[in-house]
Amino acid sequence: MRRLSVVDAMLLGAVLLWALNVTVTKYMFEHGWLPLAYASIRYFVAIAIFWVYTWWRERSFRIARADWKYVGIAAATIFVNQICFVYALEFAHASTVSLLFGTCPMFVGLISIAFRQAEVHRSFWIGASLTFLGVALIAASAGGGLVSGWKGDLLAIMLAVTWAGYTVAIAPLMRSYSPYRISAVVLALGWVPLVLVSIPQLGRQEFDFSGRVWLGFAYAVIGPLFLTNILWFTAVDRVGAARASIFNNMQPFFGVLFALLILSESIHGLEIVGGVFIFAGIAYERVWQRPRAGVAELEGPA
Repeated sequence: MRRLSVVDAMLLGAVLLWALNVTVTKYMFEHGWLPLAYASIRYFVAIAIFWVYTWWRERSFRIARADWKYVGIAAATIFVNQICFVYALEFAHASTVSLLFGTCPMFVGLISIAFRQAEVHRSFWIGASLTFLGVALIAASAGGGLVSGWKGDLLAIMLAVTWAGYTVAIAPLMRSYSPYRISAVVLALGWVPLVLVSIPQLGRQEFDFSGRVWLGFAYAVIGPLFLTNILWFTAVDRVGAARASIFNNMQPFFGVLFALLILSESIHGLEIVGGVFIFAGIAYERVWQRPRAGVAELEGPA
């Protein structure tokens, strides 16, 4: 049996950080943070870190004029993505959000196909059918009295769609710029409309949190927003996107596990079956697809 290498540990660490982020964010909302206030302040701190780190590393934030259309699309999708992220967790269980976010690779494929950036193979449509059957089962479980209801499920699906759109939008940028420069510029532009819609909640937000809540907030900034970029893209640069994608498939499992252990959430039978179908669909498509060159998707809900 092959031992876990340093690169494997980096990929697994990034996946664990992303998976835990869903549970931590849900915990933040249960202990006093307002969703939009949390999102805007968290992103402001993360942007500051990215700008300092990128300047130290590259001494430039320059993006060629021809590439600004991709920057604009990416910024718009990350703005909508953050709205979906915080309100999906406001209305849904963290475990449900984690399961439904597992559909993201299929939405990446669908968007790439729509913009003619990928070839269509029968394995993709089979995998997509299994995945969306899983989504339907999870949605059906919400109708049986699950706390999330249709609103939380719909926002969780939109979370996956917008993150997939962000992934496709930054793919051309990744050929010319580092993930740090892209994050510094795109997150800053996406933050502007985010803070504008957050103004009412920022005015009502109180900050008399416990040390545990502030520790969770620090984690939510440094772990899934900053450290994962270093771990993930360093590892992808060494082993390639195909191997890295294998670790992505484990993220929904760990997301559910953290929610069950930390938040004491419960998971219903239909959700379990739906999660199995989602995992089976992603696994089938990735096992049978042809190897693809390019950048691995950044798959964590940030």
